[in-house]
Amino acid sequence: MVFDTETLLPKKHKITGYFRYVDDILLLYDPDHTNIQDITHDFNSLHPNLKFTNELETNNKLNYLGITIHRTPTGWKTSIYRKTTFRDLIIPYSSNHPAQHKYAAIRYLYNRLHTYNLHDHEYITEENTIHNIMFNNAFPISPKTKPRQKKSTAPNKPKPTSTQKWATFTYIGKETTYITNLLKKH
Repeated sequence: MVFDTETLLPKKHKITGYFRYVDDILLLYDPDHTNIQDITHDFNSLHPNLKFTNELETNNKLNYLGITIHRTPTGWKTSIYRKTTFRDLIIPYSSNHPAQHKYAAIRYLYNRLHTYNLHDHEYITEENTIHNIMFNNAFPISPKTKPRQKKSTAPNKPKPTSTQKWATFTYIGKETTYITNLLKKH
């Protein structure tokens, strides 16, 4: 029997929330009315080459797509999830990589910090983790931290069209940056 996972399975098993990103699915359900083993069996019967497994909430927590979802008596809160194999290694500041490569990980970490809806305690914890990563990789750390940014609800403004011409250089050190800056002026 073939099911449309996004419409029939949630109705059949009384699933209250169905969230999917590629091959990761998060289901919200009432265990009094829903049997997770039956859901897993129905998912696995969709195609012989697919094998679904389930991970249940432990201590009111569940990890999903880089976040930990905490169930509280009054609702939900989230924090950043890192696997036990996490190491705070990124391209060190002293390496001979272009600056934009070295700062890419820092930009990603700050973007995630400002994008996720973290409570104050989780926000401060993650900000401290970012500072530790920067410190352990010899990045300069500003004495004042970036203020907490709110998501903008304003529509994106169209970007002006540009007549810039681009050239690509193989990075060989600070000389490449010097030449690039010279060419930017002309």
